Amino acid sequence: MNKIRKGDKVIIHTGKDKGKQGILSEFINDKRVVIEGLNMAKKNVKPNPGKGEQGGIISKEMPLDVSNIAIFNNTTSKADKVTFKTLKDGKKIRIFKSNQEAIDV
Repeated sequence: MNKIRKGDKVIIHTGKDKGKQGILSEFINDKRVVIEGLNMAKKNVKPNPGKGEQGGIISKEMPLDVSNIAIFNNTTSKADKVTFKTLKDGKKIRIFKSNQEAIDV
């Protein structure tokens, strides 16, 4: 069970987008993540008439290392750590370490 999952609100620790928040959109091989609208880079793209693609300069979301992000706690408005708790019915859930509030119910 991963501590950070697709769809979680995260905050970036390092890099040019330090302190910015976004939604985690995809995992790339468990070590890299892509966050919606953050860590943008300009890419030069050649036109491909066979596919009907137009060439030019496009902005693209680039992957970040997992160690450079943390899950965002809305109640404290800060980055937080995640731990696990097993409920009485045997279900395992994620909770924030600082205030013991459940992330997924």
